[in-house]
This record gives sequence, structure tokens and C-alpha cells, in this order.
Amino acid sequence: MLSHTQIIIFVTAIVSIVAFSSATIKEQLLFKPVLIQKRNEWYRFFTSGLIHADWEHLLFNMLTLYLFGEGLETQFNRDNLFGENGAILYSTLYISAFPFSMITSYWKHKQNTRYASLGASGAVSAILFASILLNPTIKIGFFILPPVIPGFVFGPAYLLLSSYLNKKGKDNINHAAHIAGAIYGVIFTLAEAYYFKSQTAVLDNFILQVAAYLR
Repeated sequence: MLSHTQIIIFVTAIVSIVAFSSATIKEQLLFKPVLIQKRNEWYRFFTSGLIHADWEHLLFNMLTLYLFGEGLETQFNRDNLFGENGAILYSTLYISAFPFSMITSYWKHKQNTRYASLGASGAVSAILFASILLNPTIKIGFFILPPVIPGFVFGPAYLLLSSYLNKKGKDNINHAAHIAGAIYGVIFTLAEAYYFKSQTAVLDNFILQVAAYLR
């Protein structure tokens, strides 16, 4: 039986590959704030996460999602976290991260007729940072570096770098979505742990793991 992570990857890959060969489909699914505002095409908050600019973009996002999503989904399903609610909460985190990661881009560019964005990076960032919250000492690579940086170091470094690159705004990458998605992933996980009165004190567990690592 496929995991929710595998289903998400499969659906995203199929839609992205189809859009690679159809400019019309790609145009209909793109995140375009002007069209969202003028035509109420709110679905674009979600469909833009199913398409990618090229194979490299698609493979990077889906590989990251697989590497961190599988483990996160397993943790969500554990009895000491969300138990039987884990699978649906995991999928809810990923899907709801689309609009939350794009909301700042929407407000900033809703009058910009030339602006468009695509890709699952915001939602993938939510999964990545939720993973870091639950596993702060997990080793992660950074660009050319192998996976040697602990998550609790990678996280702040990633946010600082994304903020810097977002201010420069010269690489056609939606860094604002990365930042918003990352923050949302942490807030969502903490909020759900509080709501479900999880036996795992997520924030306390984070602090304890980091403290043990630094000893």
C-alpha cells in the first residue's frame, strides 16, 4: 500500500510531466495573483504546487519530499503523537501549506500582471521544517555539502539565506514561499500537538534533543 507521501509524489510527477508538454495546461495551473484577484481563480493556490519549471525543479522537490516526508509521516502515525489521525494530518499539512506559503506572494504581486510562480517548494519546506522540529539533530546537506549539518543549525541558516536571496530578488526563485512554508510547517505541527494533547511534548522534546547533542 502506498504511503501518503508516495501518492503525493506520484500525482505531482504526473501533472508536472503533462504540463511540461502543454503550455496551455501549465498556464491554467500557474500561480497568478492578478487572475486570482480579478477572476476569483483561488484554485491556483493549490494547482501551482503540482507543476514545475523543469525536470531538475521537479526531481529536487520530490526527492526532498521523499527523504523527509516518509519519516515525518511515520512519526505522525505513531501513538505518542497523532496515532490514527496521523495520516490525514500529514496530508493536511502538505496541502494546506500551498496557500499559506503563497499568501505573502499574493499580497505583494496581486497588481503585477507579469508575475507568476509554480512549484511545490513551499509545501516541501513545510514538511522539511516539521521534520526538523521533531528531529532537530537529523543530518541535512546544504548545497554541495553532504548531510552533516544538524537540522537545528540548518533551519535558521536556511531561513537567513532565503531572506537574503528574497531581498535581492535576482534568481527568479520564490524564496518568500520557502520561508512562509517553513514557518507554517512548525506552527501547524505545534498547534496540532497541542490540540490533540499529544503524549509527545514536541517543543520540550526539541529542546532536550538539542541540549543532548550539544553536550
